Amino acid sequence: MQTQRKPADSRHDCDQPKRFVFVLLDKFTMLSYASAVECLRIANRMAGGEAYSWTLIGEGGDTVTCSAGTTFSLDSDLSELHRDDVMILCSGIDVQEATSKKLLSWLRREARKGLTIGGLCTASYVLAKAGLLDGKRATIHWENADSFAEEFDEVELSKSVFVIDGNRLSTAGGTSSIDLMLKLIANDHGEDLANAVADQLIYSSIRTDQDTQRLSIPTRIGVRHPKLSQVIQMMEANIEEPISPSILAQDVGMSTRQLERLFRRYLNRSPKRYYMELRLQKARNLLMQTDMSVINVALACGFASPSHFSKCYRAHYDTTPYRERGSKAAAAAQKG
Repeated sequence: MQTQRKPADSRHDCDQPKRFVFVLLDKFTMLSYASAVECLRIANRMAGGEAYSWTLIGEGGDTVTCSAGTTFSLDSDLSELHRDDVMILCSGIDVQEATSKKLLSWLRREARKGLTIGGLCTASYVLAKAGLLDGKRATIHWENADSFAEEFDEVELSKSVFVIDGNRLSTAGGTSSIDLMLKLIANDHGEDLANAVADQLIYSSIRTDQDTQRLSIPTRIGVRHPKLSQVIQMMEANIEEPISPSILAQDVGMSTRQLERLFRRYLNRSPKRYYMELRLQKARNLLMQTDMSVINVALACGFASPSHFSKCYRAHYDTTPYRERGSKAAAAAQKG
């Protein structure tokens, strides 16, 4: 194996490594965390010195288990940090349950020092709950976007894979941690080092904060029909106040009958049925991820009455919204 050379334009020496403090919450997503740490490890190797250091902390300071069931040993409890540290919160499923009052108080106290604070995957929820994203742009995993937008209207939610807004960082989860870390490495030590890290990761397409986290509509539905994609995009953007099929058809220059045939041919369902499924999917996310009342969930998803919402929900999911909410509460009580 050839000896790796230090990239020529590395801007800083490695005498004073930048320290990253990873705050691991219960059921954090291992891929998001591991992707971030691996970027730092490889950056040190490619730079030929300790450009970065990191430590793992968490509530209790003992161990924490990720969503895949692997247990990690922590270096310390929620301790006092230095202003030059970069704090990165790592969370995953059931982030609401993992967000304690102690954690929020600690976050607010440390944030007053002015240090850079970021959140991977669903951790933007924790930052927003602590009030650290007020008036800021941020992103979160697309599965949690609906509930986040309903709860934190003072945060400008983006669909980007990552967002940097001043000293606040956020990612959408998964491999988007790599894109964020490569950006930070490039800012600290230049593009050559960031590209060298990407090469080691076999990461051939580095995304920017202009890239969106979800696949394009044609890729998601497996159909490349511009008018069909346009209609679906309009449906997804108008869940709270649904648009009638006739207006959707008119907006893309088709008749209602032509739109019906288009949906039947490519998606084997009517436009009305497809739209209903989108609305019910959002409703389920809100029921499972927020404390919104069933009535407010119904209104947020375009249903005029709770009874109509309950009827449609039961027909699709074979349970009522109230039972769905009850099963969530029961599961949380059992874990507690």
